[in-house]
Amino acid sequence: MCGIVGYIGNKSAYPIIIQGLQRLEYRGYDSAGMALYNEALKVYKCKGRVADLEKHMESNDTLGSVGIGHTRWATHGEPNDRNAHPHTSMNGNFVLVHNGIIENYAELKSDLKKNGVTFQSDTDTEVLVNLIEYFYKQGDEITGEIAVRLALSKIVGAYGIAVICKNEKDQLICARKGSPLVIGIGHGEYFIASDATPIINYTNSVIYLNDHDVAIITKDSLTLKTIENTPVPFKITKIDMSIGDLEKGDFEHFMLKEIFEQPKTIEDTFRGRITSDHQEIVLGGLLDIFPKILNAKRIILIGCGTSWHAALVGEYLIEEYARIPVEVEYASEFRYRNPILTTEDVVIAISQSGETADTLAALRMAKEKGVTIIGICNVVGSSIARETDAGVYTHAGVEIGVASTKAFTAQVTVLTLLALKLAKKKGQLSNEIFLNLVNELTEIPEKLKSILIKHPHIKNVALKYRDAVNALYLGRGCLFPVALEGALKLKEISYIHAEGYAAGEMKHGPIALVDDNLPVIVVAAKDSYYEKIVSNIQEVKARKGNIIAVVTEGDDGLKEMVNDLFEIPKSHPAVTPLLAIVPLQLFSYYIAVLRGCDVDQPRNLAKSVTVE
Repeated sequence: MCGIVGYIGNKSAYPIIIQGLQRLEYRGYDSAGMALYNEALKVYKCKGRVADLEKHMESNDTLGSVGIGHTRWATHGEPNDRNAHPHTSMNGNFVLVHNGIIENYAELKSDLKKNGVTFQSDTDTEVLVNLIEYFYKQGDEITGEIAVRLALSKIVGAYGIAVICKNEKDQLICARKGSPLVIGIGHGEYFIASDATPIINYTNSVIYLNDHDVAIITKDSLTLKTIENTPVPFKITKIDMSIGDLEKGDFEHFMLKEIFEQPKTIEDTFRGRITSDHQEIVLGGLLDIFPKILNAKRIILIGCGTSWHAALVGEYLIEEYARIPVEVEYASEFRYRNPILTTEDVVIAISQSGETADTLAALRMAKEKGVTIIGICNVVGSSIARETDAGVYTHAGVEIGVASTKAFTAQVTVLTLLALKLAKKKGQLSNEIFLNLVNELTEIPEKLKSILIKHPHIKNVALKYRDAVNALYLGRGCLFPVALEGALKLKEISYIHAEGYAAGEMKHGPIALVDDNLPVIVVAAKDSYYEKIVSNIQEVKARKGNIIAVVTEGDDGLKEMVNDLFEIPKSHPAVTPLLAIVPLQLFSYYIAVLRGCDVDQPRNLAKSVTVE
């Protein structure tokens, strides 16, 4: 979950690395550091944000055309100066930055200590850099590259690493297993990063490393091989990203910008996938495999966090319209509980980054059992995109805010398209109903704009609840996942304890929490569950709970019953989740801002969860 950036070429490495770390800070912001090689190999690091490192560097030598940098999300060892990366081997021969977890670090550390190695930090990373040095010292014929490959052959766990050897100053070595690394190709220069965001300033030509790849890079050459020294051919990919995607523009935070981008990102996600006459849905990435999905005995949706909530919406839609049994699983649980899988099942893995460690591990486990695997992700060239049998990209663009917003609605859009396409092909929907549902989906972007215009009202409501300690979110049907996602957003960025529940479950426990201090947010748009949800509101009202309701425009009946309400345009229940979530995103955002929280970089969280 940490951010890695590196450079080798003819330019000064420092400004490239510091800007790259700023771009990658959403991956981790406990500490930051860099190593620069000019006449000597120099390491600078400190606890805190990249801005703290930049200030630290004001009085230090920043010369050098080779360098590596790191912004950390702590796993082993608390956030402090000595646990910050880069880490240096005991004798100073190697400097290394690392994203991932070395699972057998304790055993390796014990063996190294027996050989006289001493350690300065609490991290697993320092074990790896000392293991590299240990092999390096075994003979004059052992180069830095060989030492890295030998060390990695002993490692159990996940890693994305970049290494500098003091005695091989014009070279970078990087490797990957389970943690993403991308190499940008320039003219007489190369760039290394955890993802493409730091690279786009300089090149749009990249190479995505695969597991067990080792890259040996000079300013004029790149060699790719396996840990076992087998040459690997590489493919150069063109990335479609602009600098504007990485800047906030006129918005105070990336999260707010990304909330306001949703009319466009939803439209981008269905554009080109719905024919001009709205009679067909075209999912080109699933063309060859679609009969397998159509005839599946069961579809299993897997994801983590927000992607899991999107999967729950997908479950309602696919079962309701296509009549295919669906199960939704936390990827982190699915991978460990020895699930019963058959070749007649289809697993759909959902991830914004395409690099979520638990989701990757789960899909690999399912693939070993011969199951067809489909990916829904946002990042071209990501591991999930490359390892699944087929897939569909969302078109949400770069999402910098740690609390996911536009990725959720893009994922739900793809799942809606899939559900409707399956339903039509199976003959479960008449042409008239199919056409109506497609039309409803295409109207969502304009309807969303009418919600976003009302953001000052949502901010005013947030003012009333900024000091809440707890919050309860309720929903029914496909709006139950919306309640879950709304609660997640609030707890992620405002640190208010919030829980989402199926409204029918309220009286089986959560109602005990209701008093005049508890805000209860009810997703109560007009659908077949409406009368039931109104009854739940009455139950909360009778116990003096403060009710905030998401309601369909023109629903005057609830105005007298609730304390506050957020109106959304009338829509078909199948697409209402795409509308109902947006007021809840804004509500969480404004509460967090009013509480003085760091909205884009909430404590203890990082954007791309590439470790267990």
